[in-house]
Amino acid sequence: MAQSSPLRVLILGGTTEASLLARLLLDKPGVSPVLSLAGRTRNPVLPPIPHRIGGFGGVAGLVRYLTEEGVELLVDATHPFAARITPNAAEAARLTGVPLLRLERPGWVPGPGDDWRMVPDMRAAARALGAAPRRIFLTIGRQDLIPFRDEAPQHEYLVRSVDPPEASFLPARTSILTARGPFDVAAERALLMDARIDMLVTKNSGGSDAKLIAARACVLPVIMVDRPSVLNGARTETAEAALAWILDHGTLTARGA
Repeated sequence: MAQSSPLRVLILGGTTEASLLARLLLDKPGVSPVLSLAGRTRNPVLPPIPHRIGGFGGVAGLVRYLTEEGVELLVDATHPFAARITPNAAEAARLTGVPLLRLERPGWVPGPGDDWRMVPDMRAAARALGAAPRRIFLTIGRQDLIPFRDEAPQHEYLVRSVDPPEASFLPARTSILTARGPFDVAAERALLMDARIDMLVTKNSGGSDAKLIAARACVLPVIMVDRPSVLNGARTETAEAALAWILDHGTLTARGA
């Protein structure tokens, strides 16, 4: 009997979980994965499997890619705050009939000693800083700084991101720290103390919580931006579970694996 073609899987990536899934799929018999990166990070860590960099051009472009490339499974492992690609992926999967899995790590939850103020978006986060000038540590990436420039210019900011932000996005009194995680608790605590930070602003991205442990140790309040609404559909929180979903859907034995 002729061997069937490998199962074609598209992973929408940019997270630690996407990279881990790519490693789990490396040389997996009967699976042909491609990892797609949005291209927002200038020097991304490239995966060990075939990859592409750049957007698709909205829902229509993603539908075209899925169809032309014969994609049979779609895994959305983008950032929890990727506001456009997640709904686009859901709609493209609906239109093409390609099974979709959302791979999203669990969010953080406050523990004893934490002082969190939950807010729904970045403008609410900027307003929650209050009127009195403070020293603020922003760990929200480089795309969401404009609300702080417009709504709370009186504060002094330390902004950490993988790449330098656009100068036009920045509040007037801003210092930039370019760094790529993960970070350890001791270094995070030293940073908060050396920079004399009064408050931390971050997104509920999940994953490494070193900065939150450090904030707790320094008795600092945290403005925590909630995740966007969760879409319906198949979901998992780990790369291992996503691998099992792929293998279950692939009927690899029938494909000659």
